[in-house]
Amino acid sequence: MAVITSSSSQQLQVHRFPQNNYIDSLRFLPQLSAFHRHIILATFNSDSSSSSIQILNLIQKTSNSDSNSSSPEIILQSSLTTPSRISSLKTSQNPNKPLIAASTFSGDLLVYTADLVNGSLDFVDSVKGFHLGRVAGIDVSENGSEFVSVGEDGRINLVSFVGGGSSSKRVFDGNGLVSYGAVKWASPVEFVSGGLGFGLQWWDQRRPGGPVSQFKGNWTRGSTSGIVHSIDIHPSRKHTCLACKVVSSFTSLILLFLKAGGSSGTVFAWDLRWQQQPIILAGVGTSDFSALSPSESDVWEVHYDNYTTSSNYRNISESRVLPAMICSEDGILAVIEQGEEPVELLAEPCAINSFDIDRQNPSDIVCSLEWESIAILTRS
Repeated sequence: MAVITSSSSQQLQVHRFPQNNYIDSLRFLPQLSAFHRHIILATFNSDSSSSSIQILNLIQKTSNSDSNSSSPEIILQSSLTTPSRISSLKTSQNPNKPLIAASTFSGDLLVYTADLVNGSLDFVDSVKGFHLGRVAGIDVSENGSEFVSVGEDGRINLVSFVGGGSSSKRVFDGNGLVSYGAVKWASPVEFVSGGLGFGLQWWDQRRPGGPVSQFKGNWTRGSTSGIVHSIDIHPSRKHTCLACKVVSSFTSLILLFLKAGGSSGTVFAWDLRWQQQPIILAGVGTSDFSALSPSESDVWEVHYDNYTTSSNYRNISESRVLPAMICSEDGILAVIEQGEEPVELLAEPCAINSFDIDRQNPSDIVCSLEWESIAILTRS
């Protein structure tokens, strides 16, 4: 398997690994050791119209001549064919046998476990047809026992796995009048959804019937419409919001907003303390030079970036949004921070469709390139 390595003045190492299939999504799995890590892939073969989930073993090899230099190697350990193409991929953080949740274009939820010691994948269960058409987004609770899903059909579903069996319930059904694109757990009983238009919704299972809070602000003043495509929540930024006599724990929330049918993806944050005033972190056309987007096209995914080279990270005021990383249709992987110019990590001649930051070692990043390859980045 060919590997191309490059570095920059910022001590960034990039290793590229060509693949045989298109990669729809990818995630790091919990580490077993510093030198043996695993990546889960959702792949699609356009020639045979078949899809699969694969486990890759990421082995870090240290050069004998330079102890600070290492070259990774990836080995395919397990692969399972899936009944439909994967639309979203999430994992739990159980270090022994993490759960892997995959939603499909046909409206199903597939659940697997990964045996990281033996490098194998095992099918656990599936929920068929609980969405009409493509499942746009899913998320797994911290303990791995509950899943939340949203779809283009306007449905929001909860699935629980207890005692080896599964049970599902519908939280909301928009009957096709609304469409959702992303969802993220905020606490064991709360989650946030986003979709078409400008709506973001805060849901609390203790108060069924509808969202307990909504963001409806038309901050583009009607100049565009779009869809929320990716959501991330940082667990260390908790603020208390008292609403309708229900105390909701709020973690600093960052969301990705995509312009419909065009370019210039915008990243903004929503803080429940100032619900109708989004914080623009990046966007083409903004008057704030530091908030200019590093990308001139749609941004596909966003994650908080816990990596930093200074102690200032701990001293960032709670009124500021922590640094975030984005990937885009025009091949940009970059870090954006409120009040700072964006830092470009990677510029590819093709789209970067998905990426993930290693939770246990946030200096490492893995991303999927549209031209059927994986890039692994190491910051030092």
